[in-house]
Amino acid sequence: MSRDAVKKIHKTGLLGSILLERQLVTPEKLEIALKEKSSSGKSGRHIGEILVNLGFISEDDMLNALSSQLGLNYLKFSEFPKTIPGGSYPTVKFMKQYRFVPIGMEDGVLKIATYNPLDEYVTDALQFFSDQSVELFLSSEKDIMEAIEQYFGGNVHMTSIMEGMREEESESEEIDLQEDVHHLRDMAFEAPIVKLVNMLITRAVEGRTSDIHIEPFESGIKVRYRIDGALTHVESLPKRIQPAVISRIKIMSRMNIAERRLPQDGRIKLRVSGRDIDLRVSTIPTIYGESIVMRILDRGTALVVLEHLGFPHDIIDSYEKLITTPYGMLLVTGPTGSGKTTTLYASLNKINSDDKKIITVEDPIEYQIDGINQIQIKPQIGLTFATGLRHIVRQDPDIIMVGEIRDVETAEISINSALTGHLVFSTLHTNDAPGAVTRLLDMGIEGFLVSSSLIGVLAQRLVRVICSVCKEPHTPQQDIIDKVEFLPDNFTAYRGTGCDECRGTGYKGRTGIFELMVVDGEMRRMILDKASSDIIRQKAVSMGMNVLRDGGWRKVQEGVTTIEEVLRVSQEGI
Repeated sequence: MSRDAVKKIHKTGLLGSILLERQLVTPEKLEIALKEKSSSGKSGRHIGEILVNLGFISEDDMLNALSSQLGLNYLKFSEFPKTIPGGSYPTVKFMKQYRFVPIGMEDGVLKIATYNPLDEYVTDALQFFSDQSVELFLSSEKDIMEAIEQYFGGNVHMTSIMEGMREEESESEEIDLQEDVHHLRDMAFEAPIVKLVNMLITRAVEGRTSDIHIEPFESGIKVRYRIDGALTHVESLPKRIQPAVISRIKIMSRMNIAERRLPQDGRIKLRVSGRDIDLRVSTIPTIYGESIVMRILDRGTALVVLEHLGFPHDIIDSYEKLITTPYGMLLVTGPTGSGKTTTLYASLNKINSDDKKIITVEDPIEYQIDGINQIQIKPQIGLTFATGLRHIVRQDPDIIMVGEIRDVETAEISINSALTGHLVFSTLHTNDAPGAVTRLLDMGIEGFLVSSSLIGVLAQRLVRVICSVCKEPHTPQQDIIDKVEFLPDNFTAYRGTGCDECRGTGYKGRTGIFELMVVDGEMRRMILDKASSDIIRQKAVSMGMNVLRDGGWRKVQEGVTTIEEVLRVSQEGI
């Protein structure tokens, strides 16, 4: 494909039209993606890739449409050749960065599978490098990375690493878990251990994993990934390499490898497949050794827009009115991993403009937003949420975001800020929206301060989305249907049967279910009187608040998720 041909494709803009014709995307979602492309300034990302990143369409649908637009064949990994002829090829690093892989050479033509055929730089570089014509094929990013690994060993195969280690294990004596520090450090820098840990992290990042769990037990080490909120067992490691693996991760995260009796926290910054990744690392001692959890924070992930979080139209309209209020406190509640921080970031991004000064105090900073002053708390030097807040108010902000209200001091400063003309966002760990009021009162905050400052509470959960590739109609068991409060008699339930795209789970991606409690005059009087959360809830429902499960049943009725998912993440009556 010539440079002129690529330029011509850039100008046609046909992909959006094809997606609209196939009813794969709505005009509203296409407009959001176009705005994202315009505001991000990332001209190298075509509109289809942005739609996929926003979760509006599946990667498979996008590539099929792009295949029709460009007249290129769309290949899956199973259609790739098992091997490719020997020869001179670009570096693995270059292939990973630009997401392509050579899949053969025929009659002087270099065949390339690529995720972004519109990238002029790659096309020109390949033609210059090979001095041959280049034939392009479309493929998914996941399949390309897997092919790079198979053809070039860009990542050493996990199986080959493990086989080598198990051979060594059979020939060696058991290693004492209480090795001296120097020996532990030496083992942590051995090539197989380095490759193994790098592979565990790389596979996790490329597989949409949010957390890596490395758990020691009597007979070995269990490695599990949390994907779309659910833990999946991915690997079992031999017991003998436990000290080396744990020490390697602790060295990478700048922990004390000699300390095995106390919990530790650390952080790793690295680049994986061309993306900047932060890992927040935590260790705790167990009876079989130290257990490690690594939270993956992808700084290269596109910031989620508010419209894509799964809000129903009625709730998002009310919520957008709240976030454009000039002052007051707005809380987002839910358990750990329910998407509270993502909602706050999307809210700030929605109202971010040159005429507003926005300052955040966070732990950690998960997204970096242009135009917003973000502060990372550092308790070890005395920079806590409370101390950060005290200094923020002297910076003349319009909007303040506090990552979490953890103590009465932070709550009091946040409320005082809301009462002195600032719009304050924060999070709390409560089961529902009315519970946030009770939590503040239980902290010792006066009722008149809560009633005067609080403008609304949004409670949320995340449910897994049925995989679009293996989705099919399904009749749930009667005992499951009996647990549903309300659904139409003749509604059609769906489920995912499990496929390669969703790793056999039947789910791919997550979306939110919400309940929004708007605090008005009558609600303020109830808070002032310190009414219980049950009474406040009854009042909110009588005023039209939809509870979390109502939102879940709506998603079931729309075929977005399953009844089992809604039951898993929500309680009866909430």
